[in-house]
Amino acid sequence: MRLLVIEDSDTLRETIATGLRNECYCIDTAADGETGRSLALVNDYDVIILDLMLPRLDGMSLLRELRGSGGRPTPVLILSARDTVEDRVAGLRAGADDYLVKPFAYSELLARVQALARRHYHHDQPMIEVHGLTLDTAARAVRCGGAALDLPPREYALLEYLLLRRGELVTRTEIEQHIYDEQVEPSSNVVDAAVCSLRHRLTAAGASDLIETRRGRGYLIP
Repeated sequence: MRLLVIEDSDTLRETIATGLRNECYCIDTAADGETGRSLALVNDYDVIILDLMLPRLDGMSLLRELRGSGGRPTPVLILSARDTVEDRVAGLRAGADDYLVKPFAYSELLARVQALARRHYHHDQPMIEVHGLTLDTAARAVRCGGAALDLPPREYALLEYLLLRRGELVTRTEIEQHIYDEQVEPSSNVVDAAVCSLRHRLTAAGASDLIETRRGRGYLIP
């Protein structure tokens, strides 16, 4: 899944981004509200982590703009040093889905991001089970036939996204948008290559024919 972190503190922004990348998320970052707005309006993110006290465009104004007419329903987690009840209520009423006060424990941030991402795809529980394969979105772990299946980060992200969209046809463009960040420019066959590699690993683990191809349209896990 692809996340956007909008935070003006270089240290905190990179710390959050590094931690989330280690959890197999694709991360874009912005140090000010204007850059964050540009990214949020162009890309389809699964969760946006938003500071309120930002240069060029404050976080609350950005949030109201994103929630305005025609805005995308991307889950937004406010991350702010403003810790009064009034601040939290104002943020939630402006359209935020969650509010976390600084300083915070990284484990809590991760748990909140995971919960928001699951709800975005209408999954209440962290476990996804299909055809003998189990994916734990909280532990970022996959098991097939009871045995652990170790996947490279990109292939884990691909499998997770397809499973979260189970029953839906997922286009190559959607996959590119959700498992590659702004630092990567996918080539024309990069998604096909990733799906092929993932299929080989799944087949070797006993989960063959899990991913169906709709030629010229995309992929589907039924």
